Amino acid sequence: MRRRWRSAVAEPSRPSVTLASGSPRRRELLEQLGLELTIVSPDVDETPLDREAPVAYVRRLAIAKAFAVEAAPDALVIAADTTVDLGGEILAKPDDAAHAADMLRRLSARTHRVHTGVAVRLGDRFAAEVVTSLVTFVPLTPATIEWYVATGEPMDKAGAYAVQGAGGVFVQRIRGSVSNVVGLPLHEVVRLAGELGVTLLGGS
Repeated sequence: MRRRWRSAVAEPSRPSVTLASGSPRRRELLEQLGLELTIVSPDVDETPLDREAPVAYVRRLAIAKAFAVEAAPDALVIAADTTVDLGGEILAKPDDAAHAADMLRRLSARTHRVHTGVAVRLGDRFAAEVVTSLVTFVPLTPATIEWYVATGEPMDKAGAYAVQGAGGVFVQRIRGSVSNVVGLPLHEVVRLAGELGVTLLGGS
């Protein structure tokens, strides 16, 4: 499921890349493409607006992050925001261990949506898209939840789990982009960059 916004298209080139994110997971995903990255953490208020839908929320934050960082005029800026959507409710990063445990109890044996808003910017032109994956959890026992929270892994993750870490053992099925669940849908990043005239897969 994809929702797309864009402002312009151009001819291909290969500029430097600025990742507007402090997430090591997003950095690692882009480095798999052989990209040399400049990392800049954007200063953006991530508080949801009143009654803001999850898709609108991640789209707004991704675009805001893309424009919140300084970059060279010829640098491609890549920004993203990921959230877990349980029945239309945004499950962002937990406030504390008790909050993380509550999220995991609610996700147990249920299917939820993971939305990632992606925005790529070149100067004042940008393209953006929201990618959605469906994730189904196995049933989680209280002891399993207690163990996982004690690892500390849930504390800086949307929905209180990391699919690429120990939290991956809770996932029964993923429908859609796996890299989207990690935090950055690579296929869409490459395609959106191409729509701004930038190739990320070698060549020029």
